[in-house]
Amino acid sequence: MEDFEAVYREYFPAVYRYLLSLCGEETLAEELAQETFFRALRRIGGFRGDCSLRVWLCQIAKNLYYSHRRREARRPEPVPEPSAEGPEPQILRQEAAREAYRAVHRLEEPYKEVFLLRQFAGLPFREIAELFGKTESWARVTYHRARMKCREECL
Repeated sequence: MEDFEAVYREYFPAVYRYLLSLCGEETLAEELAQETFFRALRRIGGFRGDCSLRVWLCQIAKNLYYSHRRREARRPEPVPEPSAEGPEPQILRQEAAREAYRAVHRLEEPYKEVFLLRQFAGLPFREIAELFGKTESWARVTYHRARMKCREECL
């Protein structure tokens, strides 16, 4: 159990950042990260070592996030409360954030996932390549192209 605590301390920040990049909500990202480690603890015997532990944890996190999205798609969207600063600055910030979020999520696969794994989960190109069964050069080029596509859409 002490070994798993060390794994948790080492990999939780990367898993949390990756989930935060997917969902954009700190509370949800933390909840999903906790659930990721809970599931990983239950299934650690099934870890074959085909990829790094960090990549395996991010795969579990991604699956949890997509399951959460499917459940949430069936619920009505809540109405946001008004801000004390007035609606205009808040609306502008929200719109800019939405546009950046949409730009990333409009990316085709594998660009979107490579971008999220690198930018928000902080995975090195070597581990991203392992995840996709490709070379490190492929991961670098794919990430660079994803960044360029996002920039083009946001300008």
